[in-house]
Amino acid sequence: MKHTYHIHGMTCNGCRTHVEETLSKVEGVSKATVNLEKAEATIEMELHIPIETFQEALKNDGGYSIHKQGEHHHHLEDKTEKTSKGKGTGTFYCPMHCEGDKTYDKSGDCPVCGMDLVEEQNLSTASTEQWTCPMHPEIVKDEAGSCPICGMDLVPMQPDVSAEEKTYKKLLKKFWIATAFTLPIFLMAMSEMLNNNPLYDIMEQKYWNWIQFALSIPVVFYATWMFFERAYRSIKTWNLNMFTLIGIGAGVAWLFSVFGMLFPDVFPAQFKTESGAVHVYFEAATVILTLVLLGQLLEARAHSKTNSAVKELLKLTPNKAIKIIDDEEIEVSIDKIELNDILKVKPGDKIPVDGVITEGETTIDESMITGEPIPVNKSQDDKVSSGTINGNQSFLMKAEKVGSDTLLSQIIHMVNDASRSRAPIQNLADKVSGYFVPVVVLISIITFMVWAIWGPEPVYVYAFVNAIAVLIIACPCALGLATPMSVMVGVGKGAQNGVLIKNAEALEKMDKVNTLIVDKTGTITEGKPTVETVGAFSDTLNKNELLQYIVSLNANSEHPLAEATVKYGKEHNAERIKSKNFSAVTGKGVEAIINDKKVALGNPKMMEYAKADITSTMKDEAKSYQKQGKTVSYLSLDETVVGYVVIGDIIKETSAKAIKVLQDKGIDVIMLTGDNHDTAQAVASELNLADFKASMLPEDKLKEVEKLQENGKVVAMAGDGINDAPALAKSDVGIAMGTGTDVAIESAMITLVKGDLHGIVKAKNLSHSVMKNIKQNLFFALIYNTLGLPIAAGVLFPFFGILLSPMIAALAMSFSSVSVIANALRLRKIKI
Repeated sequence: MKHTYHIHGMTCNGCRTHVEETLSKVEGVSKATVNLEKAEATIEMELHIPIETFQEALKNDGGYSIHKQGEHHHHLEDKTEKTSKGKGTGTFYCPMHCEGDKTYDKSGDCPVCGMDLVEEQNLSTASTEQWTCPMHPEIVKDEAGSCPICGMDLVPMQPDVSAEEKTYKKLLKKFWIATAFTLPIFLMAMSEMLNNNPLYDIMEQKYWNWIQFALSIPVVFYATWMFFERAYRSIKTWNLNMFTLIGIGAGVAWLFSVFGMLFPDVFPAQFKTESGAVHVYFEAATVILTLVLLGQLLEARAHSKTNSAVKELLKLTPNKAIKIIDDEEIEVSIDKIELNDILKVKPGDKIPVDGVITEGETTIDESMITGEPIPVNKSQDDKVSSGTINGNQSFLMKAEKVGSDTLLSQIIHMVNDASRSRAPIQNLADKVSGYFVPVVVLISIITFMVWAIWGPEPVYVYAFVNAIAVLIIACPCALGLATPMSVMVGVGKGAQNGVLIKNAEALEKMDKVNTLIVDKTGTITEGKPTVETVGAFSDTLNKNELLQYIVSLNANSEHPLAEATVKYGKEHNAERIKSKNFSAVTGKGVEAIINDKKVALGNPKMMEYAKADITSTMKDEAKSYQKQGKTVSYLSLDETVVGYVVIGDIIKETSAKAIKVLQDKGIDVIMLTGDNHDTAQAVASELNLADFKASMLPEDKLKEVEKLQENGKVVAMAGDGINDAPALAKSDVGIAMGTGTDVAIESAMITLVKGDLHGIVKAKNLSHSVMKNIKQNLFFALIYNTLGLPIAAGVLFPFFGILLSPMIAALAMSFSSVSVIANALRLRKIKI
């Protein structure tokens, strides 16, 4: 028989595999298959097994739960439900992304790889300033004042120390304790190399062994005990990782030493010194553990720098704003701002939320979110973004987006999501790591056996030391860190330069892109069209009457061209006529009923749609404008073309330069536009674009992307409108202009905050730097293990007499991870 159940708590493929294995081991189960996307388990069994049996099997196994299909267990609050959302001051995630984007609501170590969890930086960590009483800390206010209990002035509350800082301080304390106890052990052990060891004049070696044992207890059972806990958990769950090797290696060395002290007569003479005491390895165990702790300490400090870009963005968030209420200026907390509130921004202040200027003009420094250092002039009706800095003039603004909807909030959210995403190249590291630990343990056993059979005297001592060295040096930690560290730093670097990466896959694909498709309006051009003239094709209607129809029709449209005509109509006092049955035909134009007449406005395809013929004379008149790069929209009344409107859109200053740079990089740049051939030709000529296609509908752009992909091209598509969304989603890398529509941004993998083609150059440079950095990291990680393993096993001993001490192996293992993080941090300094 076969039953299907719902599984709750799975977040990644590792979870799926683990649940599948657990259910398969239940007695009576023939086969268990788990589907991650549907969160379902299909279980085949010979006889019916109660669901309680499966629930018991999953109960203490990672926080998963199972129940019958259709049941709603709202009361279930397993570990995953609690930890996947992230609460409190921030969310915590594994820097190696062992469980995908799974997060936890408190610090600790990853249940899969054992690494310390890292705190995600978000707006909750940049909370508004609060005030408290120095005598009565339970009093907390949002603003300064006096204590209602004792009357003392309230003082600003100190911000909570970040989880990273707490972890670092805790590790630092343990490291100093471990060092204090390990150093004398190390000195005692090294003194054995001296002739006429002076310590033996004080007492015999076996008593010094007891002192080493006593000094090792705080190191093993306090300062580094977490490593053994992680090793035990890794073996219990079979998520073998670096701590498996450290726990086995250092643990065996320490237990061997204790056993040797307590029962020296059990060991053969090869294990004993001249005094009859057994060789102990307390110094190897404690030095290894202390060095691993040092590596963890350095990693904790380095981790805080990898997401420094987000921390810098968080600093841009202002705490207060000036709200205009009944013509009075009132200072309010940022979280008290609501939509449509009127705010005053003074010179030098940070803009509190996204909105539009209603009164005044100024210059605004937007470099923190666009990467461009030149201040931008702003006046009435211009949009402003939270976190940017006002120049030397005050202005009033209306709040349009607040809280998590602001551009700054969305940037931070996107950076955090991208930092936790996995690049396809990481699959290689994951596959290697999956087999790594069992193989290393096997190599360690083989090393012991080879030395025990063919090694020099004392054979077992050599065998034991080299086997431990193999376990310690072969740490897969650096391999797991290689990709996520580079991605985290790279994504942050992009955000600082106005290039928002949706996920790590976008970085990897962008590096391979060899063909770029660009839209014209809003991508190559400013996207701020202006009406240049309105013309009539007959004496039936004059220009004012034509403009009246155009304004009345376009008043219902949100297209940039429509907004330009409405604005032009207002400037020329054109009256609006009521319309009905308005309809926008994507990629063609608009239509409606006005004065009982069927009115249509748009490109030639719209006229065809409206069954209105464009004569050759009309085409010739329009062509004179189109050859100048202008857009001509035709107006028809009851299936007769009666006039046109000419709209111009300035080419962005950066477009020509950016296209030239991309072409020099070997990228084929193709312009696809819904505009007519003559207009497209004029723009393409100005930009030295050899390849372009005009009169393209959304489905045409989509087909062009598919055609290029079929020919083996890796295609990036840049656009800003709703009509670009299908092609953006289909392309290998969709690039949306931040000045465009939400639909386009949602469909894209990369968003350019400033919205110009120079951002694509930045994205290309960034992706190349990140992928190069990842490959360097993988080399660093693999070279330590590739060279270290055979040296630790003693392959150089027969030729050069060289052995790798377990302590040196521990040092190399720790610094392999540090070298990977340090290399990733170099990305913070690159110029894109």
